[in-house]
Amino acid sequence: MIDPFGRHISYLRVSVTDRCDFRCIYCMAEQQTFLPRAELLTLEELERLCGAFIAKGVERIRITGGEPLVRRNVIWLIERLGKRIGDGLKELTLTTNGSQLARFAAALRAAGVRRINVSLDTRDPEKFHAVTRRGDLNKVLAGIDAAQEAGLEVKINMVALRGLNEDEIVPMMEWSHGRGMDLTLIETMPMGEIDGDRVEQYLPLSVVRARLQERFALDDIDFRTGGPARYVRVRETGGRLGFITPLTHNFCESCNRVRLTCTGTLYMCLGQNDAADLRQVLRAGNDDRILSAAIDEAISRKPKGHDFIVDRRHNRPAIVRAMSLTGG
Repeated sequence: MIDPFGRHISYLRVSVTDRCDFRCIYCMAEQQTFLPRAELLTLEELERLCGAFIAKGVERIRITGGEPLVRRNVIWLIERLGKRIGDGLKELTLTTNGSQLARFAAALRAAGVRRINVSLDTRDPEKFHAVTRRGDLNKVLAGIDAAQEAGLEVKINMVALRGLNEDEIVPMMEWSHGRGMDLTLIETMPMGEIDGDRVEQYLPLSVVRARLQERFALDDIDFRTGGPARYVRVRETGGRLGFITPLTHNFCESCNRVRLTCTGTLYMCLGQNDAADLRQVLRAGNDDRILSAAIDEAISRKPKGHDFIVDRRHNRPAIVRAMSLTGG
């Protein structure tokens, strides 16, 4: 699949649910309204759609949410997709908040997953509970232990939040690298209505990197995982540190990704509202040629770049759908 700007689309992020057992302050409102279960694709339908994308050249699939491991029987889907590794699919990965990892780490490994991302913004128990509004840090840390014991490669994702966790970035990096885990820092993205003020939350990673360079030697490296992160090697720790910067540096020139929601909506860009309804096509019949043509038409509309802008006058995000719906 080649988009209008010559970019090869080889990476599909699949949200299997919009539900989550956390309510992170930068992601959703405390009293979040979730989709009726009847609107969600079945796991069998998600498998069929993923198969269609693999047939069209997708080499990497990342399972996301919400929190993907709260979806009932999701391991069945992961096992089915895992059987496609080596048959078109090169890698199957997962992003999780870690709350269910102690339960599922061994099953993920057995299904073919070798690498996961765990979202962890702070290792302070009280602050963690405040950020997630209901999470238990000990469960997440136990999940990370279980994942590493199962042989999964773990990367920590940390959203940089001004005034909340910016003093924990260095300790988080040293802790992650000390356990053989990469750390990726992420700028908060203006998506969906939340209870707080994203302008107040926003911490430019250009500022973070400048601060880090006062204490550490950061060497740019060519390492890539298929996503938007750009990595450096930290000489003092020997570990990798990634930066995802949708606001301070537009990384769209090399975008190879599209996102499929749990309702069968395909977003060609995280930061744009244009989308394609593949659920309607999927449920209209079993002709995979029609489904393939619908995917081609959607890819032909993939925009050049995203448009993450906060409407400061009305304190509203430009993208009104929640990240949990689109897929993290």
